[in-house]
Parts: sequence; structure tokens; C-alpha cells
Amino acid sequence: MIRILKDMLVALRFMTRLPAPAVSYEPDSLSGAVKFFPLIGLLVAAGAVGLNKILSGHTGRDIIALVVLVYLVLITGGLHEDGLADAADGFGGGWNKNQILAIMRDSRIGSYGAIALTLSLLARYILLGQLPLSRFSAYLIAAHVLCRWTTLPLSFSLPPAREQEGQGARVAQQVSVASLILGTLFTMGVCYWTLRNASWIPMAVTVTITLASGLYYRSQIGGVTGDCFGATNQLTEIAVYFCGVLAG
Repeated sequence: MIRILKDMLVALRFMTRLPAPAVSYEPDSLSGAVKFFPLIGLLVAAGAVGLNKILSGHTGRDIIALVVLVYLVLITGGLHEDGLADAADGFGGGWNKNQILAIMRDSRIGSYGAIALTLSLLARYILLGQLPLSRFSAYLIAAHVLCRWTTLPLSFSLPPAREQEGQGARVAQQVSVASLILGTLFTMGVCYWTLRNASWIPMAVTVTITLASGLYYRSQIGGVTGDCFGATNQLTEIAVYFCGVLAG
């Protein structure tokens, strides 16, 4: 029980900027916490759902979409956006593995990263504003549980692109089968609870994006980095919102 609570706190502290009790950090702490990433996604989405309920009826859908988007960026500290920007710079500007990894490590944002970040924010703003009101909460919850689930299969199946450093090396091929199964069952349960029979579409889209991005990372850099996790996370979130708009 103590280990489970510790893993949950590590996941909360890593994935959000919410205040949480400090825990001792060990080399395997992050890999043990990955199974709780979908749970953190549910927690993050709950805050967005609350904002929507508070603001609905008092302002337009575009304003609500903006407020929700700002909340999502602030509560995560832009963690996934940073990963998307770095990955876009690396894969867009690098010609080989060493160049790609070197560009990803650079804290400065380049043109590819700026374009990717702009398009991501714009897409999420538009799609959040277009989600049907009756299914807004359902697709919001599904999106944030599913996008965080993607780290589980990626880290389970892919080796670290950098052997000795970075977040990828801390979790890549360090996730147990039990953690993968537990996180997957939780994710599927939440998606079915929110979307019922319509849940299979965003789940199938999520699996497709995870598989395609994983194959791409392996072909380009031989594995995965923390920035790759963030990029797949963002692509999945956008895709699930798009599923909601189409369904509506």
C-alpha cells in the first residue's frame, strides 16, 4: 500500500503542478509511477469539466474553450507541449539519430517546434469549442486518460534512444507487464464509462497513433525519449477531440 501511494504521488508530481507531499525519489520511481498516468489524466480532466460546468450558461463556447485550454497548459506546466515542440524540432531539423537527439536536447525552440506548438494550441482551441455540449465532458475525460495511456505501451515496447540520460531512459523498457495491463484496463474502463458504445472509436484511434508514432521513433532514433512521449500525448489528445467533433 505504501508503494502504491508513493507511485501515485510520483505520477502526480511529475505530470502536474498540483501541490503534493514530497516523496523520496529512486531510480525506478518514475517507471513504477507510469501505470498511474491515466489516473492523473482523469484528475486533470476533472478540473476542466468543473470549469466547463461553472462557465456554461454564462459565456460562449469559444471563451470556455480558451479557459479550459489555459487551465490544461498551466496545470501540467506545459510538459507535453514542450515535448511536442522539441520532438518537432528534432525530427524536422535532424538528418540522423545524433542530430535529432542533439536538437531535442537544445532548450531553445526552433521553427518546426514553434509551428507544431502553434498548430497544437490552435487545433485544441477550435476542437474544444466545437465539441457537442452534451458530450463535452465525456470526450474531455476520454482524451486525457487516453493520451496519458500512450506512455505505457511506448515505454513498455521501445528501448531508450539515449542509454544513460533523460526521462526516456528512466522508463523505456522498465515498465512491467502488470503495470501495462493495470493502466490499460483502467483506461478502457474510464472510456467506456464516459462514452459507452462510442468509446471504441477514440480507443482505436489512440492505438493507431501510438503504434504509428512508436514505429516512427524506432526507425528514426532507435527508441524513445521523453519528448517522444509528449509528442504522442499531444497528437492523441487532438485526435480524440476530433473524434468527438465528428461524432457530434
